[in-house]
Amino acid sequence: MLVKSLKIWYISIERERVSVLNNAYNKIYEAVRRIPYGKVATYGQIAAIAGNPRWSRVVGYALHVNPDPDTIPCFRVVNRFGEPSAAFAFGGRNMQILLLEGEGVEFIDGRVDMQKFQWNGE
Repeated sequence: MLVKSLKIWYISIERERVSVLNNAYNKIYEAVRRIPYGKVATYGQIAAIAGNPRWSRVVGYALHVNPDPDTIPCFRVVNRFGEPSAAFAFGGRNMQILLLEGEGVEFIDGRVDMQKFQWNGE
């Protein structure tokens, strides 16, 4: 009986955890969809827009499993220094740079010119 109760409790907790994670990822994807063509945002910026400024790593995890790269432009997210991700999930660092340059984003010494290309969140 105790084992059955523990299994039910565990399943309930696991469902709640998955639900919370899915909700967080959806908020992240919505924030990334808002980044305009030719602009970039940082992981921290997306985390704050999604509701929790401490979610920078969660943003990275969510973008790594991006379910729809055609409508969720994860390549527009860079680190706080303007550096593209070495682990860019859809073709590597060079692909992220090519995609951003294709939108007119300029790099200085391997970093996005954040003064010019960082999205203001509006």
